[in-house]
Amino acid sequence: MGTPNKNENKGGFFSSMTSGFSMFSSVMHRSVNGLLGYEGVEVINPEGGKEDAEEEALRGRWQQDERDSYWKMMQKYIGSDITSMVTLPVLIFEPMTMLQKMAELMEYSYLLDQADECEDPYMRLVYASSWAVSVYFAYQRTWKPFNPILGETYELVNHGGITFISEQVSHHPPMSAGHAENEHFTYDVTSKLKTKFLGNSVDVYPVGRTRVTLKRDGVVLDLVPPPTKVNNLIFGRTWVDSPGEMVMTNLTTGDKVVLYFQPCGWFGASRYEVDGYVYNADEEPKILMTGKWSESLSYQPCDSEGEPLPGTELKEAWHVAETPANDKFQYTYFAHKLNSFDTAPKKLLASDSRLRPDRWALEKGDLSKAGAEKIWRRNKELKREIEKQKAIILSQNGLI
Repeated sequence: MGTPNKNENKGGFFSSMTSGFSMFSSVMHRSVNGLLGYEGVEVINPEGGKEDAEEEALRGRWQQDERDSYWKMMQKYIGSDITSMVTLPVLIFEPMTMLQKMAELMEYSYLLDQADECEDPYMRLVYASSWAVSVYFAYQRTWKPFNPILGETYELVNHGGITFISEQVSHHPPMSAGHAENEHFTYDVTSKLKTKFLGNSVDVYPVGRTRVTLKRDGVVLDLVPPPTKVNNLIFGRTWVDSPGEMVMTNLTTGDKVVLYFQPCGWFGASRYEVDGYVYNADEEPKILMTGKWSESLSYQPCDSEGEPLPGTELKEAWHVAETPANDKFQYTYFAHKLNSFDTAPKKLLASDSRLRPDRWALEKGDLSKAGAEKIWRRNKELKREIEKQKAIILSQNGLI
């Protein structure tokens, strides 16, 4: 059985909405052909309804001269995977590395604790999938994290009894590995992304692997997240959407949860919405789930047609914690902890992301120093890659 929106003939809990899904398949957008000399640029407004495409296109954090020069540089990459081939200006960065971003999944780790303690195999998936969805509130930030250099690490302690460590294990293609553990679960991830640059947007496809093992019963959960689209990279206000399916499978029993992240529709309709079901191994729905990844997720037992069981009601599984007001980088309180030495182990490795001079400079507001340090690190990585390729060629030709 597929996701709720694909089962119109079942007449389930979400069937009344499925007939309208088609109108949400694309957002309100304006093609800015010829605008200021930019051919084929598409500005997508999540709120819709903007009559003046030029006015919307000139919004965002870029100054006009920066926008001009960056567009000229990026045109040649349209259609390409830009994961590691483009040097970006520091003004679009946040003071955090991708290794630290991986650790943001641990903010609501108590949900995995609950999943491990849960007797009901279907409620176990409710809590575990709510944990997987929870990080998308943080992922909606439009600032880019720093790319880690090869061998860079990040460690996190003093949060929910967790020990978390991640490392950049490959430079090209960029790949990171992470591991977290407490008394209830172990979490292992190989983080690898493929991207496609589309001019004023970029599609991001996660192609790594995420596994969670719940310790009490040895249950292994596999997570496949949806793709992400970053809109208005250069022109307009940058915003993030993740339309598609998230699937979490219990590899031990065959049960699974399928959650459908609704695409942002006309005038912002359906933005943030998540709907789906927990299924047993025979693909029969057992629990429906609904909510917004920006706010909360709730659940309710259902029958084989996906209808709520009589005498039951929606109950909340997760909600977003309080966040700082007017934070420059839209950080949560937990995100600030990731840069703090209060969450670092006593014997911190010299390769830890907290110690990066460019990240540190940006955190202190010194964009000039942050940019210079970032370029130096980029050149260092390129030199290392050139030496590596040179050694391979010499070895293949029997010269070393």
